[in-house]
Amino acid sequence: MKNTIRVLRAERRWTQADLAKHLGVSRNSVNAIENGKYDPSLPLAFQIARLFGKSIEEIFQDDA
Repeated sequence: MKNTIRVLRAERRWTQADLAKHLGVSRNSVNAIENGKYDPSLPLAFQIARLFGKSIEEIFQDDA
């Protein structure tokens, strides 16, 4: 699953560690999500969307 988390995070000048702290997850989890190696749970996807003030669809795009 593709996503725009890296771009959104950079716009706020946050490191992966900063974002991880806001979400209550590890930096490794943020890295894996950004690189498409891990798809977040639905609750985490909603949390990410709320944090950036976007809809889930604006952040995550299906590869298909």
